Amino acid sequence: MTDATDFPAEGGCTCRQVRYRLTSRPMIVHCCHCRWCQRETGASFALNAMIEADRVELLAGEPELVNTPSLSGKGQKIWRCPNCRIAVWSNYAGLGEAARFVRVGTLDNPDLLPPDIHIFTESKQPWVALPPDKPAVAQYYKASELWPKESLERRATLIAKVQQRA
Repeated sequence: MTDATDFPAEGGCTCRQVRYRLTSRPMIVHCCHCRWCQRETGASFALNAMIEADRVELLAGEPELVNTPSLSGKGQKIWRCPNCRIAVWSNYAGLGEAARFVRVGTLDNPDLLPPDIHIFTESKQPWVALPPDKPAVAQYYKASELWPKESLERRATLIAKVQQRA
């Protein structure tokens, strides 16, 4: 995980119409190798930083919501710049609007957030070599087994907020 002194960190879309700031490091950074992410990004994987929505400050512009199907059938909300169409973050059904999966490549310094774990590696491109020093799982995993204590505490707080709203 990154050091807390690396934050806040800013990012945005290609045309700079949409700009945001992460006020803290994310809970976890997933490198997802599922075929859905490959299709959606047009790349070999998606690199997403999971962070509480209230820790993402919108600095400029207003991203546009694009509802997108997902393998779970619950869909994914992808937030894109209305001008250059770059995806800046997503929301998934589990935590809904409470958590954002920020596209690491949209950070001004994406080197800050290398993957903490590689997921859905059973469908990764065969020529992608996974680093031996990072966890990698065929599908998904239990956060309680792999997340740092602080991230688990943040996640528990987020889940409690979501349940209160329900």
